[in-house]
Amino acid sequence: MNLLSNDDHSDAPPMKPSEIVSALDQHIVGQSDAKRAVAIAIRNRWRRQQLSEELRTEVSPKNIMMIGSTGVGKTEIARRLAKLTNAPFIKVEATKYTEVGYYGRDVESMVRELLDNAISLVRKLEKEKVKDKATQKTRDKLLDLLCPRPAATFPKSPLGHPGSTAEEIGTSPDAMDSTEDTEASYQRTRQKMGRMLDDGKLENRKVEIVIDQKSSPIMMGGMNVEQMDVDFQGMMEKIMPVNQIKREVSVDRARQILYEQQADGLLDDEKIHEQAIELAENYGIIFLDEIDKVVATEGKSADVSRQGVQRDLLPIVEGTTVKTKHGYIKTDHILFVAAGAFHKNQPSELMPELQGRFPIRVELDDLTKNDFVRILTEPTTSLTRQYTELLNTEGVTLEFSSDGIEALADVACRVNETTMNIGARRLYTILERLLEELSFAAPDMGKGNVVVNAAYVEQRLGDIVENEDLSRFIL
Repeated sequence: MNLLSNDDHSDAPPMKPSEIVSALDQHIVGQSDAKRAVAIAIRNRWRRQQLSEELRTEVSPKNIMMIGSTGVGKTEIARRLAKLTNAPFIKVEATKYTEVGYYGRDVESMVRELLDNAISLVRKLEKEKVKDKATQKTRDKLLDLLCPRPAATFPKSPLGHPGSTAEEIGTSPDAMDSTEDTEASYQRTRQKMGRMLDDGKLENRKVEIVIDQKSSPIMMGGMNVEQMDVDFQGMMEKIMPVNQIKREVSVDRARQILYEQQADGLLDDEKIHEQAIELAENYGIIFLDEIDKVVATEGKSADVSRQGVQRDLLPIVEGTTVKTKHGYIKTDHILFVAAGAFHKNQPSELMPELQGRFPIRVELDDLTKNDFVRILTEPTTSLTRQYTELLNTEGVTLEFSSDGIEALADVACRVNETTMNIGARRLYTILERLLEELSFAAPDMGKGNVVVNAAYVEQRLGDIVENEDLSRFIL
């Protein structure tokens, strides 16, 4: 999905909703309603851009609120969505914000984080455009380090112009011929060194490079200057002298450092910031997790700022202009996806104005035994595959039989029912407990084959599952 094309957004459509759902299905089991909702919302970002300017400004994003128990896939949907979309995306916790006037982060900082994400995205795309030029400049710089120009090269005229005749600069013809021979020898050596560099024969050779050491963030009144609206950090860096250090590194490492330096030197920061602001305003997505935790509880003084957080969130979600150190950014068309378990309260307990800004409500289903079976087997990076590959590095072949998978799913369901329902996260604790002994002994086993079947699961987890107190403590 390519959202940027040269200086503007590409007209090519992004992934279709069905393609987004299929991509999410590879990692997340079930929750089709939530997947469809986010897929449609992502597609609508592109659809809005195809409208006329007059109509485009009137189309507001349809923000989504996902409701469901912990561990059912809310956060995972957001995490996978970030990888699928080539758009600015941040995930923030509502609980880390406080009302203005209280100690903590104000809600506008999430918009600044989104812009920083957009700048990183645009910078990465712009670096791809100058890749060839930066690579060539890096190669030339490496050759300068590997094959320094000799001190005695072509003499210069009093005005500093090389290539003057011997008569013009008062040098004998013999001295000029000697200088020409030195230059020709240098060029031959440089060409030979260049071929060796291209063939990868100099990767381990050491070279000395100069690195600009970035000054540490300045603190003013307990506040990190990097988080302030005005770019005080940048202003101070311009005033203070640049601290340069010399480091001896391998050619392989030097190439990476020099490439970054050369690529950064070819970029226009002002242009990047302008594109990033436009990208964040039109395609930005903010995933606001734990939204239920800012619902105020009656009679509790500890919740004094929760209602204030909702009030501060309201203008951000409705649409306002936030001042950042890179310019002003409007939040009118940023897509907000909120999520919360709502165990102790209901979405209706949020401020009515805030509720109205999340018109799409999606309730995620609690996971069943069949869901646990699918989670353990279907995703391309399932937990069973992760453990199999981890132990394979020790020469131990781990196999999960079908009845073993069923037994694990049954244990997860029973423990979730008898203790606290933490959804799919229960599988992490169960598998870690199940394979703890094997993981410890694997380096000493040599090559071996271990089959995890129902009997294996019962032997290692049976007593813990039967004892509810043990389950609460261990699983």
